[in-house]
Amino acid sequence: MVFVTLMTAIASLLYLGGHLYASEVDDNIVKAAKQSYVFKHYLKDDNVDVKSNNGEVTLTGTVSDDASRALARETVASLPGVKSVDNKLNIKGTPPEAHSDAWLITKVKTTLLFHRNVSGAKTEVLASNGTITLRGEAVNSAQRDLASEYAQDVDGVKNVKNEMTVQGTPVKPGEATMGEKLDAVGDLIDDASVTALVKITLLYHRSTSALNTTVSTKGGVVTLGGEAKSDSEKFLATKLANDVHGVKQVVNNMTVLGAN
Repeated sequence: MVFVTLMTAIASLLYLGGHLYASEVDDNIVKAAKQSYVFKHYLKDDNVDVKSNNGEVTLTGTVSDDASRALARETVASLPGVKSVDNKLNIKGTPPEAHSDAWLITKVKTTLLFHRNVSGAKTEVLASNGTITLRGEAVNSAQRDLASEYAQDVDGVKNVKNEMTVQGTPVKPGEATMGEKLDAVGDLIDDASVTALVKITLLYHRSTSALNTTVSTKGGVVTLGGEAKSDSEKFLATKLANDVHGVKQVVNNMTVLGAN
């Protein structure tokens, strides 16, 4: 009788301990999500509620567009302890029709916003029948040209008209551009956010959207896995990922199909 009572007590303690541990993990997941760079910067104007039950996360609320919805999911999915993500986020209003001008504007803006070497926040994006017009001010002609290159590579874009002006006052030697200033706080950009930003970036670029790519991040070092059809596709994936905010280095372990 004493033995049975003792075993029952031990079982109860083990159950309680496991429950407390699971509860702590869930609390850490919710806290990490809310304190992530993505949630504090890109989703700060959205209403995203995060709940976790034994590592199974449910997202509810509303976001401004499909890009924000995907970004929230990828960020949470990359957090330690997360087993699955049920994304129940709704988009405010009526989502734009796929491949419409409004849809393209969102994709181009998102793409430019994630790259450190273009001024996405200061670039106005217009669209008409698949033709994208960029307006605003670039630090130099190289940044202006890169904005065109990135916009042209967004799936659905037919043509790009770049009406951006080049900054009248040259950047002084040693003076950081906006992208470099953001990159200077790269240590504050958590790995889950970096992983999410890289995943969405590769998805939105036409040249890499069809690639079967895996992304993981540790200490700002991004590792790419999966398959590429050619060396040029593999190189482009590295180039695009390396220009995402928070990325310190890219290790590309992708295999090239057909390569010996």
